[in-house]
Amino acid sequence: MLKAGVLGAGHLGKIHLKLLKLSENYELVGFYDTSKEVRDAISTEFGYVAFDSEEALIDACDMVDVVTPTTYHFTSAEKVIKAGKHLFIEKPITSTVEEAEQLLALAKEHNVLGQVGQVERFNPAFMAVNEGIKNPMFIEAHRLAEFNPRGTDVPVVLDLMIHDIDAILSVVQSPVKSVNASGVSVISETPDIANARIEFENGCVANLTSSRISMKNMRKARFFQKDAYISVDFLEKKVEVVKMKDAPEDPDDFAMILQNAEGLKKQIYFDNPEVPSNNAILDELDAFAKAIKDNTTPIVSLEAGTEALRVAKMIIADF
Repeated sequence: MLKAGVLGAGHLGKIHLKLLKLSENYELVGFYDTSKEVRDAISTEFGYVAFDSEEALIDACDMVDVVTPTTYHFTSAEKVIKAGKHLFIEKPITSTVEEAEQLLALAKEHNVLGQVGQVERFNPAFMAVNEGIKNPMFIEAHRLAEFNPRGTDVPVVLDLMIHDIDAILSVVQSPVKSVNASGVSVISETPDIANARIEFENGCVANLTSSRISMKNMRKARFFQKDAYISVDFLEKKVEVVKMKDAPEDPDDFAMILQNAEGLKKQIYFDNPEVPSNNAILDELDAFAKAIKDNTTPIVSLEAGTEALRVAKMIIADF
């Protein structure tokens, strides 16, 4: 088992601590938080070992899970990598692209693996259709959330939209050609609502909308490709896959047949895969353990996290 520790014991940090304790792939050695009050409270309530410094925790681990505020990601991750320990780091990978690129170089220099916590990649609905999303040419994503003060220290693009950016980059796999975006600050010092149109070099267009002052929660994405429409509801963990194939010469009475102007007939049918239940955060942590043991590229590598941040920064710069 890999010895694991957590840096940062806020809301998400406590979830990671619980799941690392439950995981069969890790031995949770403890955690560190800059607040002694927090350290004492969590140690007393849950029995986790509280370390007195980042360095002491890092030294005791094989893998360190960085769940600190984004502004501290780079300094913590730099210590982890320079100590030769594998790094799991929450999204966004760092505050700036330059910092992310420095981490990439350090990871290669010290021969350690890193994974970024883009949890929607492990959402069972997305995983159920991931392999079926092939060369999409139009994508539409909506990620709406009710207001929560936690996370408003960064623009909504880095708080919410980056989930969809990462998911889209993973299936389009084409360089970004251009970005057009708009953002509005309503209650925070940074934009609370944002819309972005991303054009890729292969012709694909993605239209993303994110809001953290919505009246209801929504996390949906739709992928349009030749002969298929794929809808993913990340929140409800549901999918809808509508496909087309050449219509049979003698369709049954219930067949849905479309005919275009040239007389070509297509049959519409549903091909909805089963969506199993899972714990996406536990799955992403366990997937990283497997990558470490097998010495393979993590599903959401530091490179992937850097590219998602790069596109997010392009969007923010266009406001």
